Amino acid sequence: MKRPATAPRSPSPPPDPLEVEFLEFLSVERDSSPLTITNYTHALCSFREKAPGFTGWFAVSADDFRAYLFALMKRGLGRSTIRLHFAALRSFYKFLTRRRGLEVNPLLEVQLPKIERGLPVVLTLKHVEELLALPLTYPHERQAPPWAGERDAAILETFYSSGLRLHELANLDVKDYDIYHDTLRVLGKGKKERLCPLGSHAVGALQRYRQKANVHEGPLFISKLRTRLTTRAISDVLQKYLKASTIPLKATPHKLRHSFATHLLNNGADLRSVQELLGHSSLSTTQIYTHVSTERMKQVYDQAHPRAKS
Repeated sequence: MKRPATAPRSPSPPPDPLEVEFLEFLSVERDSSPLTITNYTHALCSFREKAPGFTGWFAVSADDFRAYLFALMKRGLGRSTIRLHFAALRSFYKFLTRRRGLEVNPLLEVQLPKIERGLPVVLTLKHVEELLALPLTYPHERQAPPWAGERDAAILETFYSSGLRLHELANLDVKDYDIYHDTLRVLGKGKKERLCPLGSHAVGALQRYRQKANVHEGPLFISKLRTRLTTRAISDVLQKYLKASTIPLKATPHKLRHSFATHLLNNGADLRSVQELLGHSSLSTTQIYTHVSTERMKQVYDQAHPRAKS
């Protein structure tokens, strides 16, 4: 039986020399991640293919960029996606003005749609405690390793104790855990290193897991085949216990990070310290958690003050 004929794909345009030079600059001089380079490559190629009348990067005007912006909005792309597209273009045009003599940067005249940020969803302390207690009482599958409960408990305790990003936790090696100072050496965004302290519950969970699973070198969190757990596998671990809990919301590893930050601020931690623990490069990124704390404070006030309600 013959397969139906498919229309041939239109060939991609050849790479522009300026783009090649820019992407090499990102890789070699800026040490950008492969994901960043892939996203920037896609954004530049997309503009070059879809911008009407494109004749070269030095000939693009602010009106051309506005027309492209409106075209992306008409396609129904989200504001954050549009801003990611333009982040690549802005970075490219900074490169052209600094390295290739472009006199006027047309993107400086283009205003992008603002992202409407909602408040982070966080778990209550009661929900966190319920979640952290589940791995050691959960009936694990027969094919699971005998130390699965201890490993999962260590994962969840480490998440909540340190506020790590999912990929940061998955990339931890045994050598990154300082057993003498109870800290983790974490490689964050932009390959920036930071130290994250661990609480006594996380330290105890890690000790029990490493002893029972005989983990003394290589990846810190491993599968039954003793290979590094992927980010997807760690997410599945969390989802498994959420289904067994009474937590009424859809939680993710990032919500544990949100909960870590909010609970610290609710209990008196200063914003600058929380910024350093989270690995945020800008304090403004961390300030979203102060709004969560303020909302919580308002709720307590409304419930407790005799003249708060109308």
